[in-house]
Amino acid sequence: MTPSLLGCDFTSAPSRRKPITLATGRTDRNRVVLTGVERFDALDAWLARLAAPAHWVGGFDLPFGLPRELVTTLGWPTDWAACMAHYAGLSREVIRDAFAGFCNARPVGGKFAHRVTDGPAGSSPSMKWVNPPVAFMLHAGVPRLIAADVTLPGLRLGDPARVGLEAYPGLLARSVLGTASYKSDDKVKQTPDRLIARKTLINALENGQAPLLQACGLRLKLTHAQRDALADDASGDRLDAVLCLLQAAWAQVQHEAGHPRWGLPEFDPLEGWIVTA
Repeated sequence: MTPSLLGCDFTSAPSRRKPITLATGRTDRNRVVLTGVERFDALDAWLARLAAPAHWVGGFDLPFGLPRELVTTLGWPTDWAACMAHYAGLSREVIRDAFAGFCNARPVGGKFAHRVTDGPAGSSPSMKWVNPPVAFMLHAGVPRLIAADVTLPGLRLGDPARVGLEAYPGLLARSVLGTASYKSDDKVKQTPDRLIARKTLINALENGQAPLLQACGLRLKLTHAQRDALADDASGDRLDAVLCLLQAAWAQVQHEAGHPRWGLPEFDPLEGWIVTA
């Protein structure tokens, strides 16, 4: 039985104004059909959704690990499960102070430690606590993925029917748009140019023109209403969730082709890896 697909645009402090956005879908031959978009304004509600018995593979836009250089410098456990348990037990204030101390001891231009995957993915370091606060996304998200007993390939074995992969929508978006911005939470920056960029990106996804989709013969299938909703969401949250959904679909294709790690390369089991990077 082919699993359903999830794509998650995550926030570490969900609210009614800025909820966690979860795109749901399925593959139908060479199409990725968007079946719905769910919103969660509380972390516990999101956890309950992921913990429910089901069969899915999902892409989640939050880091699954910290840079090894950071972990070893701070003297934290270098086993992933132990490191995540230690990290989950810290307050955000303690995390911020520890990471700021690490950065302050380093030269300008090299303040942050990076995971190996940050290079090919072009992603922010997972220790960054502002703009965007991905360190707090890890702090809020990964312990709940563990609590939901989700399998995280290369990191932990959980329920084999529910598989979570670290995704990064910017990687797929940039392959189409280059450096052009397509979203902003700041209403002043929700410009016509960004609307045009979202429509350009959606069109490329529907026509299978993004390099990632071309590589595995997939394209996105939307209704007219879904297309309008993705374009009209100036925050980009819905579109980012769909981009994560498509990265999960790519991983599913790799799995069906016999890849032992859902398309992930061999990677540092402390740091994790971004799918499709």
